[in-house]
Amino acid sequence: MTAPAPQPNVTQAVPFFRVTSMEASLRFYLDGLGFTMKNKWTPDGHIRWCWLELGDAAIMLQEFHERHKPAPGERVGLGVSIAFQCRDAIAIYHEAVARGIEAGRPFVGNGLWVTVMTDPDGYRLEFASPTDAPEESVYSDPAA
Repeated sequence: MTAPAPQPNVTQAVPFFRVTSMEASLRFYLDGLGFTMKNKWTPDGHIRWCWLELGDAAIMLQEFHERHKPAPGERVGLGVSIAFQCRDAIAIYHEAVARGIEAGRPFVGNGLWVTVMTDPDGYRLEFASPTDAPEESVYSDPAA
């Protein structure tokens, strides 16, 4: 009898964003995008770290310690993109816009509908779903 194949050691990659304002980030992720908070660290009664989930995806946020905060106006997330694969990127777009989040009009790239948002610290979030629409198509909202 053969031994069962070993289970992979690595089970998930979770982006860990350092943020300048936990309050602003939580408004964006919880209220704007619909993430739910699954865990948090509150050493002084304020959330300093948290684990957020949206469907099967997760991210972690941690506020910069006071002495390590970036300069005012500095966007720490520039150059960082996270691509969330989903069933319906256009639905994500509509939900985000309805909650007051500025979202890029969905377009087709690499066989995927893609909508792009940027969080308060400049982290770029891409939500993508498979499509048969022609490359470079741009979504036209039928309700508009």
